[in-house]
Amino acid sequence: MVAVAVLASHSALDVLDGARDEGLRTIAVARKGRERAYREFPVVDELVVVDDYKDMLRGDIQSLLRDRESVFIPNRSFAVYVGYDEIERRFAVPIFGNRHLLRWEERAGPHNYYRLLDEAGIRRPRTFTVDEVDRPVIVKLPEASRRVERGFFIARDRDDLMRKAARLADMGVVRLDELGTATIEELVLGAHFNANYFYSPLRRRLELHGFDRRIQSSIDGIYRLPASVELELGAEPRYIEVGHEPATIRESLLEKVFDVGYRFVEATRRLAPPGIIGPFTLQFMVTPDLDLVVYDVAPRIGGGTNAYMGVGSQYSKLYFGRAVSMGRRISMEIREAAEQGRLEDVTT
Repeated sequence: MVAVAVLASHSALDVLDGARDEGLRTIAVARKGRERAYREFPVVDELVVVDDYKDMLRGDIQSLLRDRESVFIPNRSFAVYVGYDEIERRFAVPIFGNRHLLRWEERAGPHNYYRLLDEAGIRRPRTFTVDEVDRPVIVKLPEASRRVERGFFIARDRDDLMRKAARLADMGVVRLDELGTATIEELVLGAHFNANYFYSPLRRRLELHGFDRRIQSSIDGIYRLPASVELELGAEPRYIEVGHEPATIRESLLEKVFDVGYRFVEATRRLAPPGIIGPFTLQFMVTPDLDLVVYDVAPRIGGGTNAYMGVGSQYSKLYFGRAVSMGRRISMEIREAAEQGRLEDVTT
């Protein structure tokens, strides 16, 4: 029987727990100094510790994974630390899902999620250059030192944008010379949700598994302050993701949630054949007019699925008669594909 392998970060515990539930062997590849949780929790059959995430590309590591008949589950850490080109060209281990879709998570370049959303006809925030800004916006760029973290900030207009960018640059949070390549989106006010979907090639259906919301530092801490204290401190909020919490959405909005999900699946088929396979997340705002505005895309398992590990996501019981986590849903698809001789239909 195949084994399930994953980079030990992001949503790995959900993946590992789900594989164990389905009776599959589990392999975690951890970076030295980041492996403790994967030793403490008894869900890892084989722990491989490397000095650097890019060691995933070493011949001996790939040979080990192939010898174990591994199917590798990509997460955000795998995509960021190993790199899209290396994953597509050098990582010779079967990946669950479409490895060529991972690079579409970016906001810039020829392969970006704005293009996917436009192809799907899904509403998204309008984008601007610095000189075009004429309304409240959110500016998205990497932090100066920790390149994988967000140096996001909100500005009322262009002048406010320039002032805040200069202030954050002086604080060492962002690089002022990167402002020209920053993503600048209109500020859409509403309630934010992460919708977690699963597309099954075996069943030929799209499944909606549930919703979660991000917990972010230091914006969550600022929310808890009285307005007078916020003004007195003058603190600029940071948007560093530190966790997720479960969420529910009113049932009258599910029609729209399914609609954007199906549109997204079809768009990925046209732009990146064979399209999406397995889990993906669409992050959106629900406006006061009850419109859905998608502002981010994850074409792989989302970090918020850990919120339902062990108990199962909200809507999974409606499909299977029992609640299953996203990690278990992935292993269900892998196990069934292996039993049917159809692993090539769910891997690339």
